[in-house]
Amino acid sequence: MKNSTFSKLKLKIDDPYDPAHLFAIQELLDHPDVQSMDLYIHHGSITCLKHCLCVSYYSYRLAERWHCDKNAVARGALLHDFYLYDWHKKENRKGLHGFTHASHSLANAQLRFSLSPMEKDIIKKHMWPMQPRLPRYKESFLVCFVDKMISLMETFHLIQFKSIQRIFPAMMIIYPR
Repeated sequence: MKNSTFSKLKLKIDDPYDPAHLFAIQELLDHPDVQSMDLYIHHGSITCLKHCLCVSYYSYRLAERWHCDKNAVARGALLHDFYLYDWHKKENRKGLHGFTHASHSLANAQLRFSLSPMEKDIIKKHMWPMQPRLPRYKESFLVCFVDKMISLMETFHLIQFKSIQRIFPAMMIIYPR
């Protein structure tokens, strides 16, 4: 599994990172459009790819405990913000990003990948309650919850605190200093 993905994401074999998660998303990670998510800033100085990788990883880990479809969770979470534009620039989009990007992400993902109904629901409804349709699966709720928590940590720079790093050790792999 040593390939360019590891070097691009600064992952090392000896890091405390679950390789089964990486296996579940490898097909997606190898796609150049998914790699291009690293060009777009998402929250603060965090890129969209790093944000989605973190949401995917922690959703996957919780899915194991909640007896959910962890592969669908990992894939849907990785693609939940697959909108492929700089949302900070109004000319790149129509409407308010918070309300429209889930639809853009789903459309982009469907053009490039074969998705299960659960993966589609995860991507489309990750912005609940901002978008009013209720997620259909517990996996969708899980990704929605993890996305909100990770977004808060990124926006308020909480990932730099030692206590957060002890609770979420893979964050230091995904967001290297």
